[in-house]
Amino acid sequence: MKKTVLLILAISAAALLSASAGDVKETWDKQCAKCHGPDGKGDTKMGQKLGIKDLTDAKIQGELKDDKAFKSIKEGVKDADGKIKMKPAENVSDDEIKALIAHVRTLKK
Repeated sequence: MKKTVLLILAISAAALLSASAGDVKETWDKQCAKCHGPDGKGDTKMGQKLGIKDLTDAKIQGELKDDKAFKSIKEGVKDADGKIKMKPAENVSDDEIKALIAHVRTLKK
């Protein structure tokens, strides 16, 4: 009986993770890819205009701290003059932001 319950829990967890992976990809595509690109390289027209960093670069990944990334996604980013460089993500929960950060970590080459 215990093995059956554990198996059901494991299958449920795997299904939730798969759904989350799909959700984070959808969120990335809607909220982030316009500037960061589908692959995170930032080589889109807008990304080049804004000087977006290549999120696939191991050095950039090493410098990127999760708490700062969370704040940037949640609150947006402004330059030294107060001009908006990145708008805050819209209609995204804290858990979805954490999933986006985890997704960004998978982009490292």
